[in-house]
Amino acid sequence: MIQDIYTIKENIPLTSSVYKMTLEGNGAAVTASGQFVNIKLDGLFLRRPISVADYTEDSITIIYKVVGVGTEKMAEMQAGEKLDVLVGLGNGYDTSVSGDKVMLIGGGVGVPPMYNLCKKLIAEGKQVSVILGFNTKDEIFCEKDFADLGARVLVTTVDGSYGIKGFVTNAFDEVGDYTYFYTCGPEPMLKAVYNATKTSGQFSFEERMGCGFGACMGCSCKTKYGNKRICKDGPVLVKEEIIW
Repeated sequence: MIQDIYTIKENIPLTSSVYKMTLEGNGAAVTASGQFVNIKLDGLFLRRPISVADYTEDSITIIYKVVGVGTEKMAEMQAGEKLDVLVGLGNGYDTSVSGDKVMLIGGGVGVPPMYNLCKKLIAEGKQVSVILGFNTKDEIFCEKDFADLGARVLVTTVDGSYGIKGFVTNAFDEVGDYTYFYTCGPEPMLKAVYNATKTSGQFSFEERMGCGFGACMGCSCKTKYGNKRICKDGPVLVKEEIIW
């Protein structure tokens, strides 16, 4: 983990409430897909944790949804502004155990960490199917980005306005056989994925955080192997250790 000052290169809307922000600065502190950053915002006591969508040695890309005061402030920021950011937080996904036919499942703002993971798996020669779940057509983002990486992309919408009607689990039959899966999204979706999947896999949990690096214990949760801090021991947990 490092703390550094990053410069906003771009901050653009992808939908009416979802934005993509690219930060120029040290990206080397990000070592695994699925890690997150913690952003300090003027006038707010707690930093805002945001998952990393992509990264290079000198940049970090985040995709966030405007849901409160903090993200409202972020959406108003312009290129050239500076941000104080903690980088390289969390454990991230482990791709070494995936096998050769992988399923990725992202729901809403759980989609962004799937992007770099998809890029990494394809670079490792894996066959990747990506399921992106949204409520309605107007909320969809990043479908083309995943397809451009070479993944097979399936989109579900709850109201049936685009793609497969229903939830992410309604697309499992289209994927067919898979050796492993990775997922991120709201807890009801994660629980449904847990119950519907036939192999081992890794889940990234969204949790309210205080410090973001394991000191305050505010995001502790019970697992089969004892209490774990989502910000430090997670946010990624393997299927076999999860207690619902």
